[in-house]
Amino acid sequence: MKRHGQRVAGFSMIELLLVLVILGVLVGIVVTRFTGRGEQARVTAARADIRSLETALDAFEIDNGRFPTTQEGLEALVERPSNAPNWNRYLSRGVPTDPWGNPYVYEYPGRYNDDGYDLYSEGPEGGDGERIGNW
Repeated sequence: MKRHGQRVAGFSMIELLLVLVILGVLVGIVVTRFTGRGEQARVTAARADIRSLETALDAFEIDNGRFPTTQEGLEALVERPSNAPNWNRYLSRGVPTDPWGNPYVYEYPGRYNDDGYDLYSEGPEGGDGERIGNW
């Protein structure tokens, strides 16, 4: 029961608004600090996929004495081409797509790697950005 002259414990409206403003400023700082991290994570994932595909392509070349042709593509790592006598299944989960949902591009012989192959992602928006490749 409240007696005359005593204050009731609690927060005033001004104190609550001050806390909300402080929280808003902190959220604004955190959000701006982490903006762009999602795209950076996708680029890192694409680079990791490319390294994994390179390992599979190198194993194909060791076993068969050649890299898959451009026409055979990365599918040659999952399904046996007719002229690959020592073929093994090189990718157990199939050929991945890049983090933006597009297929990786494989070209042999390469334009950027004269003695090998080019393997790359067109990046976000299917090529509006910079390619992420093995060169």
